[in-house]
Amino acid sequence: MPRCNLFGNCTAVPTRECWTENAPRLAYNRHCDLIMSTLYDADTPAAIVALAIRQQARHLGFDLVGIAPATPSPRADYLRQWLHDGKQGMMQWLADGVEKRIDPRVYMASARSLICLAINYHTKLQPLESEQDKPTGPQGQYRGKISRHALGQDYHEVVKKKLYQLADWIRQNVNGAETRVGVDTAPIMEKSHAARSGIGWQGKNTLTINPKLGSWLLLGVVVTNLDLPVDEPAIDRCGSCTRCIDACPTGAIIAPYQLDARRCITYLTIEHRDEVPQELKSAIGDWLYGCDICQEVCPYNMRAPDTTEPAFQPRFATGTLATDEVLNWTDEDYRRNLRHSAMKRVKLPMLKRNAAIVAENLSKRSKS
Repeated sequence: MPRCNLFGNCTAVPTRECWTENAPRLAYNRHCDLIMSTLYDADTPAAIVALAIRQQARHLGFDLVGIAPATPSPRADYLRQWLHDGKQGMMQWLADGVEKRIDPRVYMASARSLICLAINYHTKLQPLESEQDKPTGPQGQYRGKISRHALGQDYHEVVKKKLYQLADWIRQNVNGAETRVGVDTAPIMEKSHAARSGIGWQGKNTLTINPKLGSWLLLGVVVTNLDLPVDEPAIDRCGSCTRCIDACPTGAIIAPYQLDARRCITYLTIEHRDEVPQELKSAIGDWLYGCDICQEVCPYNMRAPDTTEPAFQPRFATGTLATDEVLNWTDEDYRRNLRHSAMKRVKLPMLKRNAAIVAENLSKRSKS
């Protein structure tokens, strides 16, 4: 028998009248354990539908849920100028269909609301214990770091599956509902919408930051034709802090809230298909795939909780790979070690390019 933890003395199955009467309180109660299993129709208050969607999202494993209006992103002008200046580098797909990216109603004509979701992916890593395992160890033992987002199962697979499950549930349980989902590969400004939904503000490093979970967040959006009550936008709590800007070794954060992707280590090691510019090679340091520096220094990540999602447990316990091993990988080694990994975004020749840069950097560091 379901039990509502807001109304602890009530053990009866809630009726429509019960939910309608208490909708103002229930709609924003993000800790209620009760998930309604009923069919919602045109007479059901939108606040009740929104609450049921939130609870189903948490049931599927999302850590944060927020709702924003399906209107153009307030950062539309910034994006247009950013693309005009070529700061996307080789990521031409960001410029393709830019109006669809800016306005959810172009992405889905019937869009009225954006259900924004986030999953924490932070995991603890084992320390590099022996001298030969340390990044500055003897030749042949140099180790390159891997960004945390790529250490577990491919997050696109994990998040997309949950998004589709939520979208299916909405269409099955709400009469007339239409949905379309998207992660960071879809033409959706998910960080901007997440900020408007209250999930977290877009920090000075341009990443989404939640005051409790930090910025170790994977984002997704369910676009729907349902007219749902929206949440208050997140409050920017970066204040006068500039740690991320100061820590970036390539100067990619060119100003607060502005990123030149062409200088970002994550871009250089994942999206930049040509040779890395000579003046940026040394700044890559020991990052083999991606970079977490601007997140590691963020005060909101100092006490970030670990993920509860099993799929995000690291396949490489120390979060590193030996550069000499990568340089000697065969195609079979690549497929075996990176099966269902986001790291397969980078093909083997490019990964070997990164490993060679890391080995050279660490060799120079050990001699200095």
